[in-house]
Amino acid sequence: MSPVFDCRDESQLLPGMRAARRAIGSGELVVMPTDTVYGIAADAFSPAAVQRLLDAKGRGRQSPPPVLVAGITTLKALVAEVPPEVEQLVGAFWPGGLTIVLPAQPSLTWDLGDTGGTVAVRMPAHPLALELLEDTGPLAVSSANLTGKAAAIMAHDALSMLGDSVSVYLDAGPSKTGIASTIIDATSLVGPGERVIRVLREGAVSREELRDLVGDLLEPIDPDDSDAGEEAAAHDAEPQDAASADAASPEPEPASAPQSESESDDAGGNA
Repeated sequence: MSPVFDCRDESQLLPGMRAARRAIGSGELVVMPTDTVYGIAADAFSPAAVQRLLDAKGRGRQSPPPVLVAGITTLKALVAEVPPEVEQLVGAFWPGGLTIVLPAQPSLTWDLGDTGGTVAVRMPAHPLALELLEDTGPLAVSSANLTGKAAAIMAHDALSMLGDSVSVYLDAGPSKTGIASTIIDATSLVGPGERVIRVLREGAVSREELRDLVGDLLEPIDPDDSDAGEEAAAHDAEPQDAASADAASPEPEPASAPQSESESDDAGGNA
């Protein structure tokens, strides 16, 4: 059985972090705490590891996982451009519950799935997650659950679903919020054409908070627009309320939209 390290216990914290770093370096999977729900993590630059993550969850390449980073320096290395408005949003809401979709840096040699040339990026507000990210570099991270099941808010919830498909479990106690990150699509801020920021999924950061920073760049709500939810499903993502999610409620089926349209499994996908 894969080991579970109680990271609240000083005697288990260091061995657990070492084991997690080794597992990531070997292309294996780790369950880790984040500020939203527990996540299942893989080396973002190992196609085999990313495929192992998708297989463990029972998901396909059409639902690529988001990427968690330790800060804006890593964000700048992963995307083609960071527009000033995105820097403003990052300054206000990172680390925290805002996932930003941008065109990926074309020179990167990675394979997250059917991304459509984009990547969904977030900096989590959890000290263990940030420490691991500092050590390993960017991680592909999805919510730690099987497709169709509620996201894990306890490490042992993840263990009961994922078992030995994960090499190391880091237990930091119950998730603090269980509220999904807000997903925004900022791809149109890069290159010519209309500049607009679209909310693909509402979550931890409200529309009002976003509008306070970016003003009219934020696309208004269209009550007749049903595409946003489907586009959000093009990325793997977390439930709106993981703590109260019904385990019988399936995750949304992924759409065939490009990854620039979101991180959605976090029901059940982005941690």
